[in-house]
Amino acid sequence: MNVSSVSRQNSTYVFKNFDEAADSILKMMSKLLDINTLFIAKNDNVSNEVIKVLNKNETLLQAGETMPFEETFCKLSVDYGKKVLIIPDITKSELTKSLKVTDELGSGSFVGLPVFYEDGSNYGTICALDTKPFNFTEENIKLFETMSSLLSYVLELDEANKQIENLSAPLVPITKGVAILPIIGNVNELRVDSIIEQALVKSQDLSLEFLIIDLSGIAQINHVVSSSLLKIVNLLSLIGVTPILTGIRPDMALKAMETNIDLEKVNIQANLESALKNIGFSLRKE
Repeated sequence: MNVSSVSRQNSTYVFKNFDEAADSILKMMSKLLDINTLFIAKNDNVSNEVIKVLNKNETLLQAGETMPFEETFCKLSVDYGKKVLIIPDITKSELTKSLKVTDELGSGSFVGLPVFYEDGSNYGTICALDTKPFNFTEENIKLFETMSSLLSYVLELDEANKQIENLSAPLVPITKGVAILPIIGNVNELRVDSIIEQALVKSQDLSLEFLIIDLSGIAQINHVVSSSLLKIVNLLSLIGVTPILTGIRPDMALKAMETNIDLEKVNIQANLESALKNIGFSLRKE
């Protein structure tokens, strides 16, 4: 699970991932703007998908709606560049009056600003939509610019966290049906779910029979680590994968005993070589 922490003056907003940040940002903006609909869309230059939306009085959009990118207001926003696009009347603007979406709405106004990745490529847009005109002030423009920048920042944090998680618990295939999962660093509640999900998904993708979980790189052992180990072991067994634990240090064994974690039925080996021998493999020098 990813965590992005963003500070603003004396307050700190902690987001588990980009989706949570997007929800929070739309709610914050909705309180400050007298406008019916705020939404965040993601596009790949082919299709445009509304991933987050907040409607006040009238439901103009719903999350999950997808349209051809060329037919959307969002494309106009992306084409406009790194500036806030404001269209006070979509039925009169040369940019929007001929679009199908304008016919469907009948009347209204639109505001949009692209959201970019750090490398300058486009992720999507953050937009506002209403069936009536609204006055957009300089403060409103600055709000959109700030929220777009914040979303860009959280996107990068989210991606960085995913890369760190993959590096700190990479599942490495050794041979057909066998892989090793070395767990490195601190294991806390925020990492447990991600490690478990990765172990289960990749075990099935690789059709594993055995997964060797190496614990020698764990910085410290605590109740979270101990209980999560048992959870991983039990879940792997449920999907037909035999888990083998290696690299358990004396302090880990003592902590497991203190927290009453029952590892009696778990296959525990001293190291990778012992684990491989245990399942019928041998290492030899050519």
